[in-house]
Amino acid sequence: MDTTRMGIHTLAIHAGEAPDPTTGALVPPLHLANTFFLGSAEDGAAIFAGEKDGFVYSRWGNPTVALLEKRIAALEHAPAALATASGMAAISTAILNIVRAGDHVIAAQAIYPSTYHLFANELRALGIETTFVDATDPQNIARAIVPNTKLIYLESPGNPILALCDLRAIATIARDAKIISITDNTFATPINQQPLDFGIDVVVHSATKYFGGHGDAVGGVIVGSREFIKQCANEPLRFFGGILSPFNAYLILRGIQTLPLRMERHNANARAIAQFLQTHRAVEWVAYPGLPSHPQYALAQKQMRGFGGMVCFELKGGINSGARLMNAVKLCSLAVSLGDTRTLIVHPASTTHSVVTRAERIAQGVSDGLVRLSVGLEDVEDIIADLERGLEKK
Repeated sequence: MDTTRMGIHTLAIHAGEAPDPTTGALVPPLHLANTFFLGSAEDGAAIFAGEKDGFVYSRWGNPTVALLEKRIAALEHAPAALATASGMAAISTAILNIVRAGDHVIAAQAIYPSTYHLFANELRALGIETTFVDATDPQNIARAIVPNTKLIYLESPGNPILALCDLRAIATIARDAKIISITDNTFATPINQQPLDFGIDVVVHSATKYFGGHGDAVGGVIVGSREFIKQCANEPLRFFGGILSPFNAYLILRGIQTLPLRMERHNANARAIAQFLQTHRAVEWVAYPGLPSHPQYALAQKQMRGFGGMVCFELKGGINSGARLMNAVKLCSLAVSLGDTRTLIVHPASTTHSVVTRAERIAQGVSDGLVRLSVGLEDVEDIIADLERGLEKK
């Protein structure tokens, strides 16, 4: 089936699949085998020589995982994709396919704290230096380029304060300097934004989040050119071993079928909650790309079709107010992660961003009173009522 001209709802259901040739089953089968029959000695030799396609061993490729890869590639307008065991496995695999000891990376300041730690500590120990910049201004990236810069790494919207990067402008800077660019598109999903269409080279996702969407599977994915994906599969992923299990691939595939529908609801609920929060007397400010008050609202309208399900807000009263709200809400679940059907609430300073120093946290925009909300699919009136009760709690 040619899906190249199909809409995103259709792609989420049909891209990459065909009825099972043996049984005719329409639901893609779950292939749990860890090894595969090679046919003849000649076929086996041809597969290992790269002259013939075929599955060999599930660390090198699996039919269920391969279908997930095809579907996500189609959603991201990418030639190819590679599934991994987690979002961090996708991020580290993509990065280690690009940089070596002596290389330099430019990364957005406001990024997922585990990614920040990867750059600041683990890669530094390998002889790879990173310069963190305010990536909301593309010229900050241009000014940070040095002769050994090999990678520009972005998140847009960024975790957790939802800062945006001008993807087209930064992609142009990277291409002109012959530097590879990566964007983490987890918060937006391809329903709201497709970075490759703006010239970004590689996209990474935590498939644990919106792709799976039900809080029951962990996975990651890299999308990009066929050459880049083949390199990632043949080197860092194969030998570091961060592969996605077939069962998690099956769950994520099931989740993706409703991704466009779910994102419409996430987008609508988040906008309504952001509008409520910005009028509440206990709230200092609200960050949501779909609000006219967001400093990059014009950019959001230009490069996003929808503005996502994440909302951040600053409480008056700092850490104590944050703790009081966390303990007062009943419908919103105090939990890390995001993209669930449930609304999740977290106080980053005391949880997700406690892995970095206070100075690093403040530099990333994570203040003492910041609250991050992953807006779920519940009736928005119920979410607002729960937040209102919590905000009124003394």
